[in-house]
Amino acid sequence: MSAMDRRIIINADDFGLCEGVNRAVVQAHTVGVLTSATIMANMPAAEEAAQTAKQLPSLGVGVHLNLTEGQPLSKADDVRPLLNADGQFGHSTGKLSLLSLMSPKFRKAIKTELAAQVQWVIDRGIKPTHLDSHKHIHSFPAIYPIVCGLAKRFGIAAIRWPFEPKEVSGMPWPLLSEGGRERARLVRTMARINRLQNSDFLKNDVFLGVAHTGKIDVSFFRTVALYNSAAVTEIMTHPGFTEGLENVRTRLVRQRRVELDALCSEKTRQYIRDAGIKLVHYGQI
Repeated sequence: MSAMDRRIIINADDFGLCEGVNRAVVQAHTVGVLTSATIMANMPAAEEAAQTAKQLPSLGVGVHLNLTEGQPLSKADDVRPLLNADGQFGHSTGKLSLLSLMSPKFRKAIKTELAAQVQWVIDRGIKPTHLDSHKHIHSFPAIYPIVCGLAKRFGIAAIRWPFEPKEVSGMPWPLLSEGGRERARLVRTMARINRLQNSDFLKNDVFLGVAHTGKIDVSFFRTVALYNSAAVTEIMTHPGFTEGLENVRTRLVRQRRVELDALCSEKTRQYIRDAGIKLVHYGQI
């Protein structure tokens, strides 16, 4: 394969989380190498994110499906199994995975809420390029078929395939984030199951950013340019300005600024250019 065959999607998760994340997405796309972002439709700054996205026609915009943070968008009684006494999403990822396997009623709740999140984005005049999710919940084996059904129903051509090769967790790749190796192994296993379940919506060959969540910097992009030879790669990033994040439940705070700086760095752009990599979003594949 020639170097020119390599295409990379650089996605910002959590678009709409807060004003500081929205501002970072704009900067990372207009000044930096960011090509794509996914909206968390039920978050406080989602409306602003949707309006901002419409001012950026070259940014691919998808939906960041979410069942663990905030309140549901759906007002249907169906979604009650997902909630705690305060009407917020009330389950950990482990419990979500288990209940989605065991309970048809729970799966119905998931389908209703995730459909509402996709519909919300479409109602704001955005045609989603793809679907992904907060905490990789779309990859849970009992949830993935629901997400495939929604992609088909709403005419969305791509779903993130979070298959990060094992080699990324070792040398010469940069130091991993805490628990990164185990997290990547778990998500990789789910990705393999997903491909067996339904491969119709899988457009990327490799996914990067699981083992390095919270550790993505300029040296990470250099390593991608030098050592990742997959034809289509998606890189997951979490850029943000730190103001406003103190009111949001997230384990990534200071690191968001580091990622923003890396996305906007001339060095990053140079590494990608020198490697002959083409930057794209899911709508261009």
